[in-house]
Amino acid sequence: MAEIDEAVTVWTTEDGIPTRLVWRTRRYRVTDTPTVWAATCGWWRPFEPHDYGVGSIPRQIGGWRFQATSDAGDAHVFDVRHDDDRGLWELVRVFD
Repeated sequence: MAEIDEAVTVWTTEDGIPTRLVWRTRRYRVTDTPTVWAATCGWWRPFEPHDYGVGSIPRQIGGWRFQATSDAGDAHVFDVRHDDDRGLWELVRVFD
């Protein structure tokens, strides 16, 4: 697994589910069902160190994990997230 912090281009369905991405000039097509990974809601982060013991912490969609394959047959598992403030997709991790 490589930790990466790069901008990538991601195409999605109307529901926001990734279907393609371009990473380092290579085009990849999503070849499995993308999975949502959850993150702590931004407004809750200052309270995270505290354990209140009731319920669970508020979560939001943190990003997507999916396998994608290039036209040359190279396959990787990608973790991507959308930065709403900057209006771009970020590549977080790549699993070979």
